[in-house]
Amino acid sequence: MNIPFIKCHGSGNDFIMIDETNQEFNFTETQRKDLSKLLCDRGSGIGSDGILFVMPSEKAEGRMRMFNSDGTEAEMCGNGLRCVARHMIEKLGKPSITIETEKALLSVSQVDEIFPEISTFSVMIEPVSFDAESLPVNVAGEEAVDVKIPELSDNLTFTALSVPNPHIVAMVDVVDHEELLRIGKRANHLPEIFPNGVNVSFVQVLEKNKIFVRTFERGVGLTNACGTAMSASSLVSTMLGPNELDRPIVVINKGGLVNCLVEKKEGRFSIQLRGNATNVYRAVAKIDMEALTFHMSEQEFFDEENELYKKLEAYAASEIGG
Repeated sequence: MNIPFIKCHGSGNDFIMIDETNQEFNFTETQRKDLSKLLCDRGSGIGSDGILFVMPSEKAEGRMRMFNSDGTEAEMCGNGLRCVARHMIEKLGKPSITIETEKALLSVSQVDEIFPEISTFSVMIEPVSFDAESLPVNVAGEEAVDVKIPELSDNLTFTALSVPNPHIVAMVDVVDHEELLRIGKRANHLPEIFPNGVNVSFVQVLEKNKIFVRTFERGVGLTNACGTAMSASSLVSTMLGPNELDRPIVVINKGGLVNCLVEKKEGRFSIQLRGNATNVYRAVAKIDMEALTFHMSEQEFFDEENELYKKLEAYAASEIGG
């Protein structure tokens, strides 16, 4: 089976994007999981945090499913959604479209650049919920906002929310990557508290409406960036930190930066996630689905946009002393 794909990323959170809208691959659910584990492996595969399957939709201009590198499916993926948004916007020649995800139909559009010469796409991150059952998380009370979870840490407090992926967010003075790795692994081996696993983020306030976020992503591990985590972290930073609603929050990450706009209407939160959707290269994977082996054709790199993105990366690194 020959599968054309685009290697792409949002804030360094990288994906293999497979467009099924004009192809009849007819993948089974098992094949989607197997492809994710085969192709995403950074040692023997192409290497990525996950696969974006772009599919036809009866409700919107397209549908997105995202499988993590371990073969599990995510409810939502903000950085991946930007990549799918760009792909479909350019394919259809429309500035704004709707993409179907597991939990919602989400508006996506091309917007003003958040960094010089970096094409920027905005996606809605919703539904947002603090209901413990929506993650789910087993804690005392209907919500867990700025509370201790003794099984994870003696000193940190966490806020749990779904966006709609499950997240817990800790506000910290300085991001300790080793501690985040330890807590992230621990949280995802506590089914009695997090039955479906959870994404864990540390948030450091750099200045008002500017934060640094690092995330342990469920099914992946420490990532350069996680779109829903940056969105959840921005929201928590308006509740527990100095950041403001209705004003863009600059979110610095290990892979670059995004802007998040947190809004509240009629008692409900929504978040706009704005950032890059960079194509790295295109190629064809020639796959033996029975033997689960593959061969990749020669890569066609998008050199100009990759060089432009390096400027954004350098700026982001300078903001966190990286």
